[in-house]
Amino acid sequence: MAEDPAALVPELAEVSAALFKVTGNGSVPRSTISLVQLRAGQIVASTYLTVLHTGFLRKAKESEERITSVASWQDSPYFTGAERAALALVEAVLQPRTHGERVSDELYAQAAAHYPPTALTTLMFAIGQVGFFTPVALIAKPVPGRSFTDPWA
Repeated sequence: MAEDPAALVPELAEVSAALFKVTGNGSVPRSTISLVQLRAGQIVASTYLTVLHTGFLRKAKESEERITSVASWQDSPYFTGAERAALALVEAVLQPRTHGERVSDELYAQAAAHYPPTALTTLMFAIGQVGFFTPVALIAKPVPGRSFTDPWA
């Protein structure tokens, strides 16, 4: 395990707080942000990110059915159309494709039908937030619950 990146680069706390502020601007429900970020953690195979976002969802009183079915959201009855569009978007961004665009015009239109421009931009930043922290999670292997800011606080 690497040393704590936040201890080595204290500016990380400011970056983290700014990203949580951006994704917590209220245009997208915090639960949707955490569902998206949980799915992102699953896709990149990060224990830290999956445990972190599972914890955030539990703290927000999300049902176990919703939390545990994020990995199989496509056939789960527990998600709204807007949540499905957000989950499809994170999968398109983070899962490589051998041909074609990752985010097709059709997928963008589907997401835009559920989210006005500010909310759609917030979702993009929520996916980017996970992208930013993925190397930290995979290389430094922080222990869930001991690192970074809690957005539910």
